[in-house]
Amino acid sequence: MFCPQCGQQQVAGVIRFCSRCGFPLDGVLQLLSNGGNLPVYHSPDEPVPVSPRRKGVKQGGLLLLSGAVIVPILAMFASFSNFVLPQMLAALAAIICFVGGPLRMLYAGLFEEGAPKPVRMYGPAPMHMPQQFAPHAQHNALPPPPVRPQQPAWRARPNTAELVNPPSVTENTTRLLEKEDRTER
Repeated sequence: MFCPQCGQQQVAGVIRFCSRCGFPLDGVLQLLSNGGNLPVYHSPDEPVPVSPRRKGVKQGGLLLLSGAVIVPILAMFASFSNFVLPQMLAALAAIICFVGGPLRMLYAGLFEEGAPKPVRMYGPAPMHMPQQFAPHAQHNALPPPPVRPQQPAWRARPNTAELVNPPSVTENTTRLLEKEDRTER
């Protein structure tokens, strides 16, 4: 990596300041690790946006639980009146709450968009940012290992140690003893 201010080549990618001009390289490292995009930092006081999936599951659960309260109340009113309307209203509320609630949760779980995956940043937090606002919790001293593509099984090298077992030490000495017995006879 080269310093963007003076052009001095840096020894390692984890240096925080340029060795020649003292330019802070934290931001440069983060730009390089994010593909040229600036990372977005959130303070702990900021509310976390709720994903549509989570919102839909909450709505379905609330509808289901509210049905456990509303339907018995409407059923009591229907039992005290002789009209057909409160009885139909209690039946309709039961269908909406106890069938609609789980269906809403199922729809949200299967078809609505979930929360975006968080962007993991490697390396130390920038100097101007307090440690409590750092976007990562782990403190690795080393960069992540390089990703190597997996070779197909037919291209992998065979382990030749599995093909032939090495002879034991006692086997060689036994052969020597057998050789001596043959020569003495």
